[in-house]
Amino acid sequence: MIISPSGTKKFGILTAGGDCPGLNAAIRGVCRAAYNRYNMKALGFAYGFRGLVEGRARVLNPEDFSGILTQGGTILGAGREKPFRAASAKMDIRRPDSEIESDKVAAIKENYARLGLDCLVILGGNGTHTTGYLLAQEGLNVLGLPKTIDNDIVGTDRAFGFSSALAIATEAIDRLHSTAQSHSRVMVIELMGHKAGWLALYAGVAGGGDVILIPEIPYDIKAIGRHLEERAGSGKSFSIVVVAEGALSIEEKKMDKKERKKYRALIPSSAYRVAREIEAETGMETRATILGYVQRGGIPSASDRVLATRLGAAAAGLLARGEYGRMVTLSGSEISSVDLSVPANKVKNVPLDHQMIDTAVCVGTCMGI
Repeated sequence: MIISPSGTKKFGILTAGGDCPGLNAAIRGVCRAAYNRYNMKALGFAYGFRGLVEGRARVLNPEDFSGILTQGGTILGAGREKPFRAASAKMDIRRPDSEIESDKVAAIKENYARLGLDCLVILGGNGTHTTGYLLAQEGLNVLGLPKTIDNDIVGTDRAFGFSSALAIATEAIDRLHSTAQSHSRVMVIELMGHKAGWLALYAGVAGGGDVILIPEIPYDIKAIGRHLEERAGSGKSFSIVVVAEGALSIEEKKMDKKERKKYRALIPSSAYRVAREIEAETGMETRATILGYVQRGGIPSASDRVLATRLGAAAAGLLARGEYGRMVTLSGSEISSVDLSVPANKVKNVPLDHQMIDTAVCVGTCMGI
């Protein structure tokens, strides 16, 4: 049954930041619900906010968002355009009026009005929602859907993309076990997670990692060395070390950004740095692997398809009711929403008292300390 919406008649939609599994499922969820239930019109912008700046929009008809549930990537294309000069850096989001309006922001507002949009739906992570919040402060109606493999968006228990990346990372760790065991080596695998260690923590537990290093807990290489030597002494000839890309040592934590950058210049990869440190500390043969963009590619997991569809359908309901300035979220098992100010310019780190850290320690995993 088609319900006449009290709010939105026409909306724009874009996918910004990096790609991840579930984007197409979310696009389908929003557009199908908006079209089937509320008879809305959707315009898709190409390559994130760049498409909005340049006015690169096309009407999304049912055939455009049909059959894309299982596809990886995004039919709209992704981009990292940041129309606000300091939207993801040091600007005070409480005082957007302190920023001089850029040509790009002016172009966005002009295209939004010219195309007759009632709302803009953005699919993205921290930076995307910061930009969305700032655009809302400029007078645009904005709704957000949280996507990231890092699961570091404040305001939602889980973002779509995380489940798929977790499955990929866990499979990679599983495959490393056979090589580590065959050659009696220490294998270090680097996973994404520059500021938050959710992916490394969960994949490390799921894959039986012997050591898990995350940005929230600066590691002591001597503690890691003792743990690996104890394993070897008990007859376990190999070990798996799971490292988030943003992991850092206690010594690095004490450095300022300039010192740390100089220190890491020769070996920018955390996996290779840790592998070198382990060999120097223990003398054990150690190899490093960087999983890289494989974590973001491919088809979404069943869990991400369901979550993206649920978030998309809920977003369509908010559009219909004219409830703007929100990000659709998962809270427990329920779909809800929060004000766009909640995720803006923030990162959801792993709390040091999180149950998963305790779980890892309980089963004998070293967290680097």
